[in-house]
Amino acid sequence: MSEKTWRIGVAGLGTVGAGLLTFLADRPDFAPAGGRAVVTGVSARSRSRPRPFDISNLPWFDDPVALATSPDNDVFVELIGGSDGPAKAAVEAALKLGKPVVTANKALLAEHGAELAVLAEANGAPLVFEAAVMGGVPAVKMMREALVGDDVNSVAGILNGTCNYILTEMEQGGRPFAEVLAEAQRLGYAEADPTMDVGGFDAAHKITLLAALAFGCAPNFAAAEIEGIDQIELLDIKMARDLGYRVKLVASADRSADGVLVRVHPSLAPLSHPLAQAGGALNALFIESQRIGRIFVQGPGAGAGPTAAAVAADIADVMTGAVRPVFQRPATTLRPFTPVDPSKSMSRAYLRFLVKDEPGVIAAVSETLAEAGVSIESFLQKPVENSEGVPIVLTTHAVAESVLTAAIDRIANLSSVLDRPRLLRIARI
Repeated sequence: MSEKTWRIGVAGLGTVGAGLLTFLADRPDFAPAGGRAVVTGVSARSRSRPRPFDISNLPWFDDPVALATSPDNDVFVELIGGSDGPAKAAVEAALKLGKPVVTANKALLAEHGAELAVLAEANGAPLVFEAAVMGGVPAVKMMREALVGDDVNSVAGILNGTCNYILTEMEQGGRPFAEVLAEAQRLGYAEADPTMDVGGFDAAHKITLLAALAFGCAPNFAAAEIEGIDQIELLDIKMARDLGYRVKLVASADRSADGVLVRVHPSLAPLSHPLAQAGGALNALFIESQRIGRIFVQGPGAGAGPTAAAVAADIADVMTGAVRPVFQRPATTLRPFTPVDPSKSMSRAYLRFLVKDEPGVIAAVSETLAEAGVSIESFLQKPVENSEGVPIVLTTHAVAESVLTAAIDRIANLSSVLDRPRLLRIARI
């Protein structure tokens, strides 16, 4: 019996696409179930762009939709990116033909995943996306396969390597955000327009997908509460460290009787916590479930090698004939996504105030917090050279966010407070 040759069409020849083509050229028979995977067509924005591999012998498609629908490939791999445009059109075209689709496009699935899942399952076409979340770390497979016999209560972690790299370098080098961001762009860790990463949107796309897989609900990116790291100051990183914490961009999804709360925020993690110890461009994730308990995974969240390996793993699954619901449950039975009002959520908080150096200021702040119902846990005052005021920092016991924001509004109006108070949440992990 001769082994089957699986013909692969690849749209998008950036970092991940280049890694995948290199991998398949070196190891066409990588799949454990047998068979060979051979690239039989490629598409990208530019045919003449310099690349680290030769594509002159591969059929070229100017239009990714034409590649997706070509009878000369058995599997369509979408690595274009973007929630709409050519990526969405090409994926839809392949699924309508019943053709398996492998994608690393978290934005597409976070914003259109429910409708694409219906299309895929109606046509009996696998739609797999391991590389869309945490690069080479098999977070999607854990949620979609390994945990189907359990009920997940929450997922939380570091899902954006660019932000983690920037925060790590700010702390270790004592350098401000703008300087470290510029360096990250020079090194290729951050895009020329870094908004998707530093604004928290990339992490929000990923946690939206993990929430859908964890809770059997339709992805709803619009319901995510998102705050990036672009407003993080070196002062807060230093003060948090003095209090025994490290600032991380934490993405989380929690299920309760009221619904699902999905959020991305700069948060404080205790220095001894695994999330605080995940430095550089690493990703890390905690999963809490009812039967298994707590699971922790960590690894590279981006890069040609790890992400291409995740894409290859999905191709291998397609080659075995495995077909699963896109989001753990059949698309037509996905639960409605019921967002929880974040103002009702309870959390501990870090508050930093810049105040005038005069008697009675600390008492006024403390009294205002007490009157609002906010209980102080710890307090730190540390004069800073060349500062127009004195920064004071405190952490609170758990309090409803609506109560906390109301108290902050009142404190901001005190005559002794020089700037809008800074709020960072303390991660509940």
